Amino acid sequence: MASNPDTSATPKLVILKTGSTYPSLKARFGDFDHWFIRGLGSGLDITVVNVAAGESPGHPEQWDGIVVTGSPAMVTDREEWSELTGIWLASAVEQQIPVLGVCYGHQLLAHALGGEVGYHPKGRESGTFAVERLAAADSDPLLGHLPGTFKAQLTHRQSVLKLPDSAVLLARNSYEPHQAFRIGPCAWGVQFHPEFTDEVMTAYLEVQTPDLEKENLDAAALKAAVTAAPEANGLLGRFAELVRQR
Repeated sequence: MASNPDTSATPKLVILKTGSTYPSLKARFGDFDHWFIRGLGSGLDITVVNVAAGESPGHPEQWDGIVVTGSPAMVTDREEWSELTGIWLASAVEQQIPVLGVCYGHQLLAHALGGEVGYHPKGRESGTFAVERLAAADSDPLLGHLPGTFKAQLTHRQSVLKLPDSAVLLARNSYEPHQAFRIGPCAWGVQFHPEFTDEVMTAYLEVQTPDLEKENLDAAALKAAVTAAPEANGLLGRFAELVRQR
């Protein structure tokens, strides 16, 4: 948990923690919430609520901004904490509270608002890949400043197979057609990981190597292709700025 001293004037943001990283990565780099806090920067009163452990974030209107982390869980398991969090997020979107869902959070947001989530038909996407920003994102408050193509860190087996009817598709790549979307004026889902550094991405691939090889993926080539992804990383600071502006 991180906070600023003058909370009366500082926007309140909640990080909904939906799981934890691999134990070996947690020991080296800290957990998901630490990565998001670092990326969001200063100027926010940040609270971490572990919804996967049954903690409650209270009412959506208590918060000026909401971030939903990734998770080793699967949205399709429909665990009680996940379904309840989805209902809570749908209420936050209706109240136009800024939301950023990442990976699992992206999928849960889509599921909560009528989209379809499931295993990607081509299997796992893990590593540093190029993402294409679409013309629909030109005027988007969060993604509009990104270049037409940018690098991003990715690791997922499930995807948003069908967007909610109200969603605007903002980014894609050749493997994943739904890399980013927006619903309403200020709720976003991104499949990629703006909180990952290249060191974290490499460590993920090292842990995943046995599974990657079983899936006929070239783990060595994926590790060799990892690069920094500054444009994607910058989304967290941009989201924090939007929360402060509102």
